Amino acid sequence: MDKSKRIFLKSKRSFRRRLPPIQSGDRIDYRNMSLISRFISEQGKILSRRVNRLTLKQQRLITIAIKQARILSPLPFLNNEKQFERNESTARTTGLRTGKK
Repeated sequence: MDKSKRIFLKSKRSFRRRLPPIQSGDRIDYRNMSLISRFISEQGKILSRRVNRLTLKQQRLITIAIKQARILSPLPFLNNEKQFERNESTARTTGLRTGKK
């Protein structure tokens, strides 16, 4: 095969198209906790639009729904279990540091 003919061949990569995370039937609402919880990290932070693969309009609606759910308290502002584990581990390490002196 000539080099000139090789240039015009298309690459044979196949990309699997990912399904959108929000289907047309899903309502973006502060009461829909199963939907909202997919867009929050373990620390309780709202994930970015690039990570979520959402459109700009969907990301805005998700952000508003998450904030409403936090204010109305079905959703905590942060995950208390993780914070408790961190406080325990830091207390142990600081105790060891004071024991070395």
